[in-house]
Amino acid sequence: MAGLAPGKIIALHLNYPSRIAQRGRTPAQPSYFLKPGTSVAASGAPLEQPAGTELLAFEGEIAIVIGREARRVPPADGWSYVSHVTAANDFGLYDLRSADKGSNLRSKGGDGFTPLGPDLIPAAGLDPSALRVRTWVNGELVQDDTTAELVFPFGRLVADLSQLITLEPGDVILTGTPAGSSVVGPGDIVEVEVDAPTAPGAPSSGRLVTPIVQGTVAFGDFGATPAVDDLQRAEAWGSREAAGLAPRADILTEDLKARIGSVGTATLSAQLRKHGYNNVSIDGLQSTRPGTRLLGVARTLRFIPNREDLFESHGGGYNAQKRAFDTLGVDEVLVIEARGETGTGTVGDILALRAQVRGAAGIVTDGGVRDVVAVAALDIPTYYANAHPAVLGRRHVPWDTDLTIACGGAAVQVGDIIVGDADGLLVIPPGLVESVVDGAIEQERQETFIAEMVAAGESVDGLYPLAGEWKDRYAAWSPKK
Repeated sequence: MAGLAPGKIIALHLNYPSRIAQRGRTPAQPSYFLKPGTSVAASGAPLEQPAGTELLAFEGEIAIVIGREARRVPPADGWSYVSHVTAANDFGLYDLRSADKGSNLRSKGGDGFTPLGPDLIPAAGLDPSALRVRTWVNGELVQDDTTAELVFPFGRLVADLSQLITLEPGDVILTGTPAGSSVVGPGDIVEVEVDAPTAPGAPSSGRLVTPIVQGTVAFGDFGATPAVDDLQRAEAWGSREAAGLAPRADILTEDLKARIGSVGTATLSAQLRKHGYNNVSIDGLQSTRPGTRLLGVARTLRFIPNREDLFESHGGGYNAQKRAFDTLGVDEVLVIEARGETGTGTVGDILALRAQVRGAAGIVTDGGVRDVVAVAALDIPTYYANAHPAVLGRRHVPWDTDLTIACGGAAVQVGDIIVGDADGLLVIPPGLVESVVDGAIEQERQETFIAEMVAAGESVDGLYPLAGEWKDRYAAWSPKK
């Protein structure tokens, strides 16, 4: 945009309730990252999607421009330091998020990754809670939200940042994006507009236009190279479904949950053996809620043995452990590979509470649990090897998520069905679940008949298991039940 060359571009992570609901985590306080001045681009300037990448995502936003020096200003006065608002697009390359470790420097700081404009709207006389931001992709409206219910009002952002950082005239604050952010690629055209539809004259920034073009230069091997996984795909596209990934818990229909819940793990285990599966129990664990049935779809987290340099690179910040708990969904069970190492904790009360709030079905770890009394007080069942007060870094490095792991002697894959009760924990491959459950229901029906006969004084010879004439007597009895 002509005449705007910000000394600082400060971007907010989360602000709109619609986006917060989508991401599943509500920030208690605002958090930020910096974008370099070289990321600024004007309306109409093409943006390259770097060669070898797949997850270039747009985020339509309202940019506020600082009009006078701000240092330690109170929240009530923060808006008065804003001279203009305009449209912004906070582009991000999710392929590089794993390399950034939360800084967003390369994933959001590339040349042209911050288009601004095209026009400035004077802030004087505007109601900051009555602005609107809209985004179109190839002419289709994909984002449409207002500032009426922001978690962090603009004046608060100015005040918060100015506590430590002097905000100077021309500095830009990107104020967050609403739901609807997704992935674009070469040939797409993204447009963002900010306006004040209820203000006199309904002032507008005009359409900020960004055509996406294909880059031809690949990343060199002298720096971190692009890497994506299903978590990054889901977050870039906005959901697993939008990314073309199957919803993890969809297999657990209400009918299937009721049918699984009607039979015990011992019966399910017997049916798995009939199908040739003898190594599908997670052994050696106890439950914080032994009277609560566990049923859910597996998500996985793997810890590797602690090594100081690896913990430094992977143990801090928004690491794999935190990401795993922060992305759990309804009816999902987080299964943790801790190698049977019981000399430290692998989950504590805060992360267990996060899993419960997310609607997860349970937690399973073959390692230790910290804060075990507090974890046991939660409704969510947690299966664990032992209690231990030590922190994660004593023995483990949180390494990666959503891959095949080993837990309690069993192989577990994402999407496996996890069932647990007082008899233990089972892993059921999803392709087997229908036949295993049908067989278990029939087995328990037979056992009910056998128990009735034994209670009536019959010998178990030929009755348990059913043989000969007892099969006929069972067939006559069964339809009545």
